[in-house]
Amino acid sequence: MAEDYYRTLGVRRDASQAEIQKAYFELAKKYHPDRNPDDKTAKKKFQQIQAAFEVLNNPEKREMYDRYGSSFETMGAGGPQGGHTWGAWPGGGFQAGPGGAPVEDIDFGQFFGERFGGESTGGLGDIFAQFRRAAGAKSGRTASAARRGSDLLYDAEIPFSTAITGGEIQIAVRHPSGKAETIAVKIPPGIEEGKKIRLRGKGEPPPGRGTPGDILITVRVAPHPFFERRGNHLYVRVPITLAEAALGAKIDLPTPEGTVSLSIPAGASSGTKLRLKGHGVAPKTGTRGDLLAEIQIVLPKNLSDADREAIRQLDTHYTQNPRANLRW
Repeated sequence: MAEDYYRTLGVRRDASQAEIQKAYFELAKKYHPDRNPDDKTAKKKFQQIQAAFEVLNNPEKREMYDRYGSSFETMGAGGPQGGHTWGAWPGGGFQAGPGGAPVEDIDFGQFFGERFGGESTGGLGDIFAQFRRAAGAKSGRTASAARRGSDLLYDAEIPFSTAITGGEIQIAVRHPSGKAETIAVKIPPGIEEGKKIRLRGKGEPPPGRGTPGDILITVRVAPHPFFERRGNHLYVRVPITLAEAALGAKIDLPTPEGTVSLSIPAGASSGTKLRLKGHGVAPKTGTRGDLLAEIQIVLPKNLSDADREAIRQLDTHYTQNPRANLRW
């Protein structure tokens, strides 16, 4: 008996695309083999869910399925040509590949409690080999037309420093066909959060002859405990002692190009910003930014009674009210 794709996903025959996507998300999360390593039936169930979703989420295939049933794909020229392959993977939503219209994005960020690909090496941070299959290119109008393979979409988290100065990361690619490989990816200096890197020809090969798809990597930049990026400028909070603030000092400050000497003016208060021109982000195109250092005075811990009394005596010599201009 032919399988009922609507029953497989547990939706009505008049279900909307959003309802089909939601049902698929829930079932794929429930039956994915990585979440059911001891259940031998989970893989088969997951494959059935994938097959049903591939048809019902594609309007053309769904129309043919509703008209002719699951045998529509064997109808030769009468059946749909080309189409899109869809997949759901942790870290992303549903997306169409080249030639396909995007559909509603569903957050798969908490899809699994573990990551594909594991941890990267070399201090380059987590490389989330959490890919989604995107649709292949449209097939040609004739049976002999060349086809293009599917793209693979990745999210890669890189260290803040790598995003600023550039570098190289390694990603572990697990193709839907089962093939696994490690690929080196060059990170250009100054790359921003959300930017994409394309590795041409590294995606899935097409069925039959044609050109392979690409790998599209979306860059995620890990936060830094002290530095922050705003456009092409860098901001850093610089702790200094009470004596350095009061008397002035020269301190060492790390920057993307190495350690520089920063002059603290005498009488500097917390919140004072000092600008180092040309020490910010150097993008491939555009003007290089500056580095702005914000002073933060750090008082000694466990002041003695004598120290506290000395501070009180010092305070009595000055009548300045630091909150004189503070208003609602």
